[in-house]
Amino acid sequence: MALPVPEYEPSDSHEETPDYVSLVLSARNKIPGMTVEEAFDMFSALAPEGWRVELIEGEICVTPPANGEHEEIVSEVAEQVILRRQDRQLRTYTGIGLFVPGASISGKVEPDVVLAPKGSFADQLEYHDPSPVLLVAEVTSRSPAGNDRVKKIRGYARAGIPVYLLIDRDGGKAIVCTEPQGEDYGRKTTYKLSEVVPLPEPLGFDLDTSQF
Repeated sequence: MALPVPEYEPSDSHEETPDYVSLVLSARNKIPGMTVEEAFDMFSALAPEGWRVELIEGEICVTPPANGEHEEIVSEVAEQVILRRQDRQLRTYTGIGLFVPGASISGKVEPDVVLAPKGSFADQLEYHDPSPVLLVAEVTSRSPAGNDRVKKIRGYARAGIPVYLLIDRDGGKAIVCTEPQGEDYGRKTTYKLSEVVPLPEPLGFDLDTSQF
């Protein structure tokens, strides 16, 4: 199996690390003979702080640090989930790595927001079983967001995660994906950003996107 060159998404914050960018873009010459998993481990180990390295459907995806707008939305989603969740034993996590089933090899992703019961990730592992997860949320970058809109939908559906919340900044909309079935979600409901977005059980609360 040929090792794919890592998919590099340019930053929308213009604060990139040239040496690391060069390493990513010249990957074909630097890592001959490596498996995808070995190359993923290498890029993860070398990534500067704030960079995200994910393995999605057999491809290594490298993303520079997000800009302030992206992080403001992530923080707002996380805060609203914390304040409005009905089950006080649920916890909101950012920066948690999850295994997700892939078409050929397991993926390794880092969602913007994860909601799961307290203690679900109380170990020393870098990536975790997604079975306790009730919700994942992703906020798209200004760069091409096909991973969030297409590839991650498939991975999260395969993992059986009940709710995938996608905040699509370019499209000005929020998409609530529920009822995972195979490689997709059976129901996808779209709302304009600025509207109230109802999240289904077991969450059972409304998300106010007017601050997005």
